[in-house]
Amino acid sequence: MARSKQATPIRRQVSSEYTGKHDRVPRTANPAAAAAAAVPNGMSNGKPEMAPATASMQDNGLRQVVFAVGGIYASFLTWAYLQEKLTTTPYGDAAKPELFKFPVFLNTIQSLFAATTGFLYLAASTPRGQRSPPIIPSRAILLPLLLVAVTSSLASPFGYASLAHIDYITFLLAKSCKLLPVMFLHITVFRKRYPLYKYLVVAAVTAGVAVFTLHGGKRHKHSGGGRGSGETAWGLLLLSINLLFDGLTNSTQDYIFQTFRPYSGPQMMCANNVMQTLVTASYLVAGPYVATTAVGRWVGMDEGAAGGELAAALAFMARHPGVWRDVLGFAACGAVGQVFIFYTLSTFSSVFLVTVTVTRKMVTMMLSVVAFGHRLSRMQWLGVGLVFGGIGVEAQITRREKLAKQAAAKNKKQ
Repeated sequence: MARSKQATPIRRQVSSEYTGKHDRVPRTANPAAAAAAAVPNGMSNGKPEMAPATASMQDNGLRQVVFAVGGIYASFLTWAYLQEKLTTTPYGDAAKPELFKFPVFLNTIQSLFAATTGFLYLAASTPRGQRSPPIIPSRAILLPLLLVAVTSSLASPFGYASLAHIDYITFLLAKSCKLLPVMFLHITVFRKRYPLYKYLVVAAVTAGVAVFTLHGGKRHKHSGGGRGSGETAWGLLLLSINLLFDGLTNSTQDYIFQTFRPYSGPQMMCANNVMQTLVTASYLVAGPYVATTAVGRWVGMDEGAAGGELAAALAFMARHPGVWRDVLGFAACGAVGQVFIFYTLSTFSSVFLVTVTVTRKMVTMMLSVVAFGHRLSRMQWLGVGLVFGGIGVEAQITRREKLAKQAAAKNKKQ
């Protein structure tokens, strides 16, 4: 009798470069069932067995492929465009332009949208007649979830602050290097070892970012209207802190998926965004009071800003009502994009997501160049090639490893 295919989530690879904050993959409590669902067993419904990727494409159809890829591209390209517009484009009159400098307020709106969308997605993905699983199934999971919320809340302000010292293309390239902080934390904290090719990928990506940044600094210096080397170094330091928090977030989420099985992606999406909203909203409310304390002065909070970031952000948006459209669009695209990631993983596989995610990052950079008029030198294009070349090689090797594991699981069952 043919084995019925079960809708089990796809496993997430910890060290894969092409998965980021929006690419969380839940782990299943039954590895054998996951292998059986990922690889057809012999004959299914009288049809001969095909390669996993090809079978998935044919079974789900071209329409689902277009829907999944189009959804990821449309949501995340728009999200990236609005992110750059919000953080680098002045609002208001040319005589007195103002920049939107309220990252915690922006993160609160985004996490609130994502939490609401996550609850709807969790309810829709629950089989009819069953209750939706709780987003916090036990007390033991509460502390790791809180750590994820805190680290993800701390990461974004450092990233947005770096944009005052580096350009958005450098920001995009560095944010594509999530493998660096993940490997650093696993090597230093968990004493894990990686194959040689991953160290070579890290070297290529690091060299690419260095070439891009150094030659970008020279070009700006000669033009007389750019940033100094000290300012660029400060921006890269802030971005490094951002990446370190991202790596800690990724590592902690991976620990949660391994330890608290079964815990699905939609549950993580809801829990993470609910707790992150509570953390950032608490800061917005308590910020004005903390600023007057010794701790607030030590971290450099502005005592003179009456009402703190929340009041300042609302006043800014009252002066420039058009900012609401960009903020709400940014939050909505981020929330919908996460759903499309989980839809793609559940309908196809993480192998299929490799190409989609890597090419999406490349298209995002090209969109930034075209939409905001960035001009890159030949050496900067070389740096871009090193970064995405390293990411592409890592993704291709990981893809082969996954296909090999699927083939081994199939042969073991025969």
